[in-house]
Amino acid sequence: MRTYQIAVVVGSLRKESLNRKFAEALVRIAPEEFSCKQVQIGDLPHYHQDEELHPVDPVRRLKREIEGADGLLFVTPEYNRSIPGVLKNALDQGSRPYGQNAWAGKPAGIVGVSVGAAGTAMAQQHLRNILAYLDVPVLGQPEVYIQAKEGLFNEDGGIGEASKGFLQSWMDRYAAWVALHAASR
Repeated sequence: MRTYQIAVVVGSLRKESLNRKFAEALVRIAPEEFSCKQVQIGDLPHYHQDEELHPVDPVRRLKREIEGADGLLFVTPEYNRSIPGVLKNALDQGSRPYGQNAWAGKPAGIVGVSVGAAGTAMAQQHLRNILAYLDVPVLGQPEVYIQAKEGLFNEDGGIGEASKGFLQSWMDRYAAWVALHAASR
């Protein structure tokens, strides 16, 4: 059985981030052939075009981890109706210099959780627009806009029973998406 390397990109740096907790819970329902690793983005310097030809160690590490991945899982909060700046910075760092886009061709899934009723719908749409330009095929359906409510997580930090069926169904579709694209690479 093939093992798929999945780069998990959490768009929040906060220690107690709902989205980090959500990412960790999703990884627990991933298929056994998925080896998931959170990619650190908090140590990346601000993208600066004058420095892109001489990237610092954190940028080189990010690009290596993305290039080594078979798939991408983005778990993002929504800040001011868009993606967090730290996530945009990671996307910029990984895609530059022109012609050296580490993200290109990597199949992706996008999810997010928020205390708001709309979940992270706007952030996810903005992220889809950016990823389309970066040549990242994104799983279109089902969409996952989760409102953080009592019972989303169970006592041990996993996905609670009320959401488990839907999220497992999404994970199964995402796994098939990754396998489909990995087979054609």
